[in-house]
Amino acid sequence: MPCELTQSLTQDCKDSIGGVSEVMAIEFDNVESITETAGVISAIVLATGKQFRKYSMPKDTAFFTDVPTANVQNGTIFYQQEVTIVFNKMRTNVRNELLLLAQNRLIFIIKDKNGTYWLLGKKNALDLTGGEGGTGTASGDRNGYTRVFTGQEPQMAVEVQSTLIAALLLPAA
Repeated sequence: MPCELTQSLTQDCKDSIGGVSEVMAIEFDNVESITETAGVISAIVLATGKQFRKYSMPKDTAFFTDVPTANVQNGTIFYQQEVTIVFNKMRTNVRNELLLLAQNRLIFIIKDKNGTYWLLGKKNALDLTGGEGGTGTASGDRNGYTRVFTGQEPQMAVEVQSTLIAALLLPAA
């Protein structure tokens, strides 16, 4: 049997929390190779002089989803990956960066609030598919931007070893 199950799973401790604290993005074409074993990425090679860009997220705003879509009759399955990011306060430098993100096919690394890093867009990239920006109406409304990036991948998001992150964010030479 080609798709044999390999392990039993139990309920884990109740020590997990939801949410995203950081989002890192790079142009899809600037990633030369990714080494993955059993759902964990142990190496990412970037084009010379390229780096991921890190965006800190306001508390309790950003998230990602990884939704399976299957067609039993056709024997197909893919995973709809979606990243929603938020930037408070409308500013020119944020506007300009959002324009660049919108013009690219992207790979994202997401740091969840449990301290785990996840890579999205590994095979097919993610693209801007929605969002909004504005001033809000009331004093307590958001003045800023929300952007949604979506992609379809053959596998679920994979974990990135945390020891890789610092090197991926080094300033370009």
